[in-house]
Amino acid sequence: MKIGVSLLIAVALIPLPAGGATATYAPKRFAPQQQERAQIDPEYSCVVCHTAKRRTFLLGVHSERGIRCRDCHGGDPTAFERATAHGGPDWIGAPDKLETIELCASCHSDPDQMRQYGISAGQLAEFRTSRHGQLLLAAGDTNAPTCTDCHDAHTILPPNDARSNVYPTNIVRTCARCHEDESLMGRYDVPTSQVSRYRESAHGVALFEQENFAAPTCVGCHGSHAALPPQVVQISDVCGRCHVLVRKAFYAGPHGAAARAGALAGCTACHSNHGTERVPPNRISVTCANCHAEDSPAAIVGLEIQDKVQRATQELSSAEDAIHQLLRSGRRVTDITFRYETALTAYSQIGQAQHSLDLEVMEDLSRQVASISRDIRAAEEVAAEEIWEHKLILIPVWFLALSGVVLAWFKLRSLRNKHL
Repeated sequence: MKIGVSLLIAVALIPLPAGGATATYAPKRFAPQQQERAQIDPEYSCVVCHTAKRRTFLLGVHSERGIRCRDCHGGDPTAFERATAHGGPDWIGAPDKLETIELCASCHSDPDQMRQYGISAGQLAEFRTSRHGQLLLAAGDTNAPTCTDCHDAHTILPPNDARSNVYPTNIVRTCARCHEDESLMGRYDVPTSQVSRYRESAHGVALFEQENFAAPTCVGCHGSHAALPPQVVQISDVCGRCHVLVRKAFYAGPHGAAARAGALAGCTACHSNHGTERVPPNRISVTCANCHAEDSPAAIVGLEIQDKVQRATQELSSAEDAIHQLLRSGRRVTDITFRYETALTAYSQIGQAQHSLDLEVMEDLSRQVASISRDIRAAEEVAAEEIWEHKLILIPVWFLALSGVVLAWFKLRSLRNKHL
């Protein structure tokens, strides 16, 4: 009885919360099995709250390299109280844009760490020279991107991973996040049509439709961390990294000297930048007329170049049609196809030579294309004549066969009449 009274008095002395609400008490420490788990996994207390971030982080290469939450965010991952876990002299929390650059550079600017992965340690130095770096680091403009705007914060993937934001087919969309934002780009007087024009360009078609990963993306011409538009005198060299023979021909001609002097915008004088297109054969002289007077010697050269390119284009097209006719007739075209490939090579060389404005070289190549085309057409004509001759031979054969059928019918009819 005395024990029961004492228990009631003890319960009565427990203080109730204001308003009469039922009190709830959170445990101060985790259960013993959770403490043991924390000793095995030093990030266990982070995972308790940040499960989704931890899951995405495990997909990236930083997780594979042993990097943990504390390395980027600081704090005490062994503590289970929020104040202790999110505290301490090294607590960073969610870094801002400037802190992110400093944090990433603490590893990525160390050649000794990056050497083993084949990664450049000059990315921060490059970023400082970029337009993005100039805005963010020098001008303090937080509209400019930081590392995690392009690479994600937790799921860091290598550039050759198709899930990566900087994979060739994804980098355009990554850049478009900002560069198609009219309100954002309007502050810097930057147009927002670059991405849509790129997708329709020869480069965009090669990348997205033909899956040619050699085609340049945004970073192929502007650079990645050192993103800047090429200067006028640099454009031909930037394009020439891929179009090596075209660059060589271009610098051998009069336009090359003008480009080196900065008087001509290199390749973009005839081809647009983001909407890079091939000038059609029948538009070459019109393109020349953008800079040269109609009756000028330069314009006349443009007309001659157009004439040679058009004739070579027609010859190549007729050779291709002849090969299709041969295939339809069941002829073997192995040798003829090899000859056609030779003509195709000469035709591509015409495209290179026209950048040097060397009419003699273009004429020689045009003759090669025309000669091969005539040979292929001649082979198709011979095949067509043989087919016609075979058809003529079949005429008497069919006549004799029909005559035999008619005679047999009359004979059969006469036999039936005798029996009747």
